[in-house]
Amino acid sequence: MMVVMRIRIEAVDLPGRVRPAPAGGEGPVFADVHVAVQRRDRPGELLEPHPGDAASVTWTLECAAAVTPDGVDVTGPYVQHRLGRRFIYLSWCTLDDSGVFTMFRRAKLMLDAVPADVLAAAAHHGLLVGRLGLTDAAGGPLCARVEPPHITWTAGPSS
Repeated sequence: MMVVMRIRIEAVDLPGRVRPAPAGGEGPVFADVHVAVQRRDRPGELLEPHPGDAASVTWTLECAAAVTPDGVDVTGPYVQHRLGRRFIYLSWCTLDDSGVFTMFRRAKLMLDAVPADVLAAAAHHGLLVGRLGLTDAAGGPLCARVEPPHITWTAGPSS
């Protein structure tokens, strides 16, 4: 059975508009940093870029959830699917003077790490909420795979 569902990502603790060079001074400095949700298979198509110094950011993604005897499978225009794993990309980008975004890092919000009971409740109620901080341990933009406890997933009624 296929149901309509939304995923709301609520993020706080953004790292700022400038990403300094990594420890040791090796690597580039990035300025005018923004974060956005990347559309599936379209790295240049970003949903609602927010500046890296925002107090908080929220994205709401329309998706579908297929409820099967084996669990819940989530699909949608912003849900990536690689090697049998579903996730959402948060892309870290710089914004140049002409308004062009250039991605330099990504975080993968792993949907297969959502507890099965939470995902089933979200499919039933129509809303899955992920809450996370976006600054890594070194003070830069969070990247790589993001799973609990770095993200908290809850289900709630769709409003």
